[in-house]
Amino acid sequence: MSAQTNTQRLVVVPELENLNSSDGSLPPASADPSSCSFCFGTGMEIVEGKGARRCQCRTRDAQTKLLEAARIPRRYSECSLSSYHPASNNGSQLRAFNLAYRLVREYPAIDRGLLLVGPCGVGKTHLAAAIIRSLVQRGVPCLFYEFGALLKQIQESYNALAQTSEMKVLAPVYDAEVLVLDELGASKPTDWVRDTMMHVINTRYNDRKLTIFTTNYPDGRRTERDEILEDRIGVRLRSRLFEMCQTVQIEGEDYRRRFDS
Repeated sequence: MSAQTNTQRLVVVPELENLNSSDGSLPPASADPSSCSFCFGTGMEIVEGKGARRCQCRTRDAQTKLLEAARIPRRYSECSLSSYHPASNNGSQLRAFNLAYRLVREYPAIDRGLLLVGPCGVGKTHLAAAIIRSLVQRGVPCLFYEFGALLKQIQESYNALAQTSEMKVLAPVYDAEVLVLDELGASKPTDWVRDTMMHVINTRYNDRKLTIFTTNYPDGRRTERDEILEDRIGVRLRSRLFEMCQTVQIEGEDYRRRFDS
């Protein structure tokens, strides 16, 4: 009998085979890799009759690090597509959900992000956070920033005593494969704010990076006194967003009002 027939060859088995099909999460494993019952600390698990693959405990650890790096606020850390429930007979919320689901399903074969537009409490931030949580579970590096918080961090970096710099703050924003910028237009549109918005968004525009925005400001005025998104971010930036993102108008009642009922 030849040596080749006596040698048991190991082949690489797809890592995602044992993912839970319902939400893409990994089965629970020990926090200590050395006590993992699948790989016993080696980082590779043997699949009977198939070969070896990276152990699910290491895959889970990598996924956890990506989720922490995404900076999703604690209030939205458990948001998922399955927990978003469009109001009955609300076609705009159902359409927003379908577009979010399609983005996750078809990524990276997606050319444009989403601009989620609507009043407070209709689920814009929920959907945005759910999208990047789903992508992180697939190993996609993502980042969440509330735009006002990002501006504040940039301003603080100008302090001579700061332990960071503007470039250190902005580098992850530029580099993230998928970025959520929440509350676009909420900050008072000073010249510095508009210049900074243009710099950040134009960099991602030029690099063709997928970006998801949320905003309370629509494109049309309901009264003469209403401000629209163009008023808050400027004509040039709004023009770029038309190319970067599909505009998704979401209507509905503020769900947070139910907490006072």
